[in-house]
Amino acid sequence: MRHSNSVNKESCVHYIDNNLKVVKTHPPTHAAHQVLIAVEAFGVNRADILQRQGKYPPPQGESEILGLEVAGEVIGCGPSVTRWKLGDRVCGLVAGGGYAQKVVVNEQHLMALPDSLTMSAAAGLSEVFLTAYQALFTIANIQAGERVLIHAGASGVGLAAIQLAKLHQCDVAVTVSSEKKGAVCKAYGANLIVNYQQQDFVNEIKSKWQHGVDVVVDVVGGDYIPRNMNVLNMDGRIVCLSMLGGRMVEQFDLARLLAKRITLFGSTLRNRSQQYKAKLTREFEALYMKKFASGELKVPLDAVFKAEQVADAHAKLEANDSVGKLVCYWDDK
Repeated sequence: MRHSNSVNKESCVHYIDNNLKVVKTHPPTHAAHQVLIAVEAFGVNRADILQRQGKYPPPQGESEILGLEVAGEVIGCGPSVTRWKLGDRVCGLVAGGGYAQKVVVNEQHLMALPDSLTMSAAAGLSEVFLTAYQALFTIANIQAGERVLIHAGASGVGLAAIQLAKLHQCDVAVTVSSEKKGAVCKAYGANLIVNYQQQDFVNEIKSKWQHGVDVVVDVVGGDYIPRNMNVLNMDGRIVCLSMLGGRMVEQFDLARLLAKRITLFGSTLRNRSQQYKAKLTREFEALYMKKFASGELKVPLDAVFKAEQVADAHAKLEANDSVGKLVCYWDDK
């Protein structure tokens, strides 16, 4: 366990003019309902890149330090905290501040780690699995036996969503940009792989699955929206999580949406209420954390960097060169 004097400054990753570097900062103080975590490792997400570029500011009142998910050890508890004690191994979501050696977290936003789960793996768990769980179950209300299309299937969210959908006896189609990424998706359980560099996903799905899909998890947006509608069954659902392909949708056919009774959802997780995140975290922990211990679920780790190498992790993610999660760890023990 790392025991740092609270009056000493701690390291964090800061960005100046879009450049990342490790600097010293004052450690945060925890409120009555919060837990102080000694961060062992943190996940790297596209939201971090957008924030660094000035395109995705943190919610009001949250830390300007990057980072939405952490894994570490409890080193302090507010007087209202009942779920945790000093020394507990945990992971969870933060609305900011994750790229630091210490962070404060709402006690309800943390999950206990199985002994078999490493801190590096745990650092890449919360954001992707809670996002995928929210998209598939809280929003789309997916049912056993339905068919799901997951765009960017080899991303962290994509690989998490594949696993959760397969646990619920669903067939899964994914879009990927390479054979390598397709092979990884297949290894995680995907039934139908579409390389969008060489194939049209609408044609491929219609030729393989006559009745199309019931749910689409989409991080692309743009012209994918009308194409998603083409492959949806009656009462199909589209859950939009990002807009990597553009924010504007041309040739949107409202008649098709009405005829198929399609529901189009838009969702983010970072700006959800404290209560919403607490409920989502508690549900996921109760249903699934034991499955990481059993091996039924796996955190899809691609690469692990030292915190000082976080710029390399950002570059890898920006280049779309990752398959699964990128995480960083503090190498100061």
